[in-house]
Amino acid sequence: MDNIKDNRYYLNKIITDLAFIIEHTKELSPEKLEKDEVLVDSVMFRLIQISENSDKLTEDFKGYHNSIPWRAIKGMRNRIVHEYGNVDMTVVYDTVKKDIPVLLSELEVISLL
Repeated sequence: MDNIKDNRYYLNKIITDLAFIIEHTKELSPEKLEKDEVLVDSVMFRLIQISENSDKLTEDFKGYHNSIPWRAIKGMRNRIVHEYGNVDMTVVYDTVKKDIPVLLSELEVISLL
């Protein structure tokens, strides 16, 4: 058998990255995000990894769990990668504070199925 990983593996990687972002941005303000280059790089890297791992999930899996905003996840990655120096930190902050916790909760439920 080759080294192909399954959906559960990639789902767990995504959950780990989401939890990391939440843990390291608990006391985050928009101003702190703007000024903390190491934190920005770390969060951006994790957001890219989340998208890359979501791309490795099967289409059947993503279709079955179509309440998850797979396309938006990919869109965020594309914005970060292709416009890295010009990414709107307000969008990143809102994603971290509003979208990431909801996404983590939804994916944790899916991981228990």
